[in-house]
Amino acid sequence: MGLVIRISLLASVLLIAFSNVSAQLCQGSLGDPIVNITFGSGSNPGASLTAATTSYQYVANDCPNDGFYTVRNNTTNCFSSSWHSLSSDHTGDPNGYFMLVNASFQPSAFYIDTVKGLCSNTTFEFAAWIMNVLRTTACGSGIQPNLTFTIEKTDGTVLQTYNTSNIPSQINPTWQQFGFFFVTPPGVFDVVLRIFNNSQGGCGNDLALDDITFRPCGPQLVPAISGFPSTTVSLCEGTVQTFTFNTTVSAGFNNPSFQWQQSTDGINWTDISGATTTTFTKNFPANTATGSYMYRLSAAEAGNLGSVKCRVVSAILTIKINANPVTTAISNSPICEGASLDLNATGGIQYQWTGVNSFSATGNTVSISNARVAQSGKYYVLVTNAAGCIHLDSVTVNINAKPVAATTFSTIAICSGDGIQLSASGGIGYKWLPASGLSSDVIPNPFASPSDTLQYMVIVSNQFSCADTAIIDINVIESPSANTGPDKTIITGSPVQLSGIVSGQDISYSWSPATNINNILSLQPVVTPPADTDYILTVLSNLGCKTATDRVHIFVFKDVFIPSAFTPNNDGKNDLWAIPALNAFTNIDLSVFNRYGQIVYQTKNSYQPWDGNYKGIPQPSGAYVYMIDLKQGTGIKKGTVLIIR
Repeated sequence: MGLVIRISLLASVLLIAFSNVSAQLCQGSLGDPIVNITFGSGSNPGASLTAATTSYQYVANDCPNDGFYTVRNNTTNCFSSSWHSLSSDHTGDPNGYFMLVNASFQPSAFYIDTVKGLCSNTTFEFAAWIMNVLRTTACGSGIQPNLTFTIEKTDGTVLQTYNTSNIPSQINPTWQQFGFFFVTPPGVFDVVLRIFNNSQGGCGNDLALDDITFRPCGPQLVPAISGFPSTTVSLCEGTVQTFTFNTTVSAGFNNPSFQWQQSTDGINWTDISGATTTTFTKNFPANTATGSYMYRLSAAEAGNLGSVKCRVVSAILTIKINANPVTTAISNSPICEGASLDLNATGGIQYQWTGVNSFSATGNTVSISNARVAQSGKYYVLVTNAAGCIHLDSVTVNINAKPVAATTFSTIAICSGDGIQLSASGGIGYKWLPASGLSSDVIPNPFASPSDTLQYMVIVSNQFSCADTAIIDINVIESPSANTGPDKTIITGSPVQLSGIVSGQDISYSWSPATNINNILSLQPVVTPPADTDYILTVLSNLGCKTATDRVHIFVFKDVFIPSAFTPNNDGKNDLWAIPALNAFTNIDLSVFNRYGQIVYQTKNSYQPWDGNYKGIPQPSGAYVYMIDLKQGTGIKKGTVLIIR
């Protein structure tokens, strides 16, 4: 009689909890599912029912007709899309099977199964997930499924029954959980589950069934971690902490027994030896491995605790030991002063840097521009990961001094054609740019002979490969040059104009001697020397470069002397008929005729001596007539010249 009273008391508590819900689901704490019918998973189609029985016929294809069912992981566009299309089972698993039922025309039971291995004298929750697969736009309102769940003893005695009422269509495919609780009588360990469809078949009354569960149901077990508002507490590895877990147990058990359990995956649970009260203390030492440590309190009436099938369990309390960040801290050190110092860390989501001279910064990458030698030293970074755990890392930075490049002068002028010794200091390595005009571009003191004004840069490096630069500007002054042109010929008393050409930078020039010349400072003066004379053009550099000179010889003839004979035998003596005085005239016409009156030599405007040939053929010895017109109104000079061979 006492056992009946205890069970009735628990049922009364649960009935009160269920009074405001349409499905009579357990409002206390549940145990792990003793029975969990998921229909399995895999590719379509699923196998027909084996353990359960049904008066419906199985089909392998999608979209069963009235009185048929199938097992599938999806259904698509059935009956011109009058059904919802489902892409997964009730849990969202795309490979999870569910039972798809098209109701028969007559009300009938479409699912009957014997559930074995329950605990006697125990309150259980039965629950199942149902979906009305008919769309709201199909068949008007359509026929709505109306199900009755019955739990029976194996001899047919009804222990509990529950009716869903009509299950309406939904705009979107919607799974609904229906269920109730029942009490197993003493000595009853097996029950029969019967699901009866009270509606008739036709357009509608089509449904999906998934996840049928039987779970022990008992008073509410409300767990807590003392001192913490949440049921989950996170620690960082290496932290020493002691936690006290306690559970508030509502009314419902007459003589409860308790057992704390632990798990690392939330699936496989083991009893903790000696932890048999509502309070449990757990110490976490510094060497506790990372991971999730889960705890829950299981409870049952005294005598039933030995079977996990009879237990209800609390919600899970979790202590999560998070790994400290695995960090790196690096820099681009060593660097030279003046460069940018780059610090980089990895392994977290937050970074706090500290270092030399009260340095502080945030971010995984930090840059210090124009770094100085005094900023060398150790830099620390506190790295925080997503779990809030920290690790302090560091990197040592070396900032090397730069050399100071120096030269003996920065600007100098030299004359073209000259050179200058350059000199640099301050380091152990030297590189001159450009290399043109240098005796060497990798020594500190090369000899420079640039052809034009040029700027040299020297890169001076020290033992740290740090570098500095210096500049030398060499201004190449163009040295003077003089050109008086070819010698000239005149007749006594005739003037002639000289043709001087000079060049150079900042120069002055003059002619000498100063006699018989109209202007010694002119490049083209007129001279009238009475006899052969050399005139010298002198060019001076006002910037101290070289002096340049050139001379021109003036040949002065008193008259035009015409030789009467010559011997063109290539003996180097008198081989040409030469009249040097003709060079004083710029417009002459000279012709030589043989005895037949044929012109064998002729020159106009400028004079060239005759070699005794005509068209490359030596002319024979004999007398030849010449005619010379000086074009000065003095008439034509005539005569003969002998070729003697």
